[in-house]
Amino acid sequence: MTALTIVTDFCAAWDRLDWPAIHAALADDIFYHNIPMAPCHGLAEFKAFFAPFPLTAAKFDIHNITATGNTVMTERTDHLHMGENAIVLRVMGVFEIRDGKIAAWRDYFDMAEFTSQMPSG
Repeated sequence: MTALTIVTDFCAAWDRLDWPAIHAALADDIFYHNIPMAPCHGLAEFKAFFAPFPLTAAKFDIHNITATGNTVMTERTDHLHMGENAIVLRVMGVFEIRDGKIAAWRDYFDMAEFTSQMPSG
C-alpha cells in the first residue's frame, strides 16, 4: 500500500468516524501535533487527546494531496460536528509513513478560527 493510499484511507475513516480504523492506521508510537497545541506522543496520548471532544460526525474535504516517498501532504477543510455545533477548519496536514502506518501527523491551522466556533459553556 502506498503512503498516499494509507493517508486517503485514513481520511476516509475520519469521514465515517471509524475509531478502530483510525487507531489501526497509526503507529503505536505516533507523534501527533496540532501545531498550535502541545504534541501527543503515542497512541494512548492520541486517544486521550480526542476523548473530551464529543464528535458526532466528521468530514475531511481534501482539496490537494501530494506524496514524496513516505511523506504525504494534504490541504483540507475539516468539518467537525459536536452535537449540533459544526466547526469548519482550514488545515494543512503532513503525514509521515513508516512500516505501513502513520508514524507522524502534523496539522497546521488557525487556532482562533477553531476556538471561535467552539460551543461556549
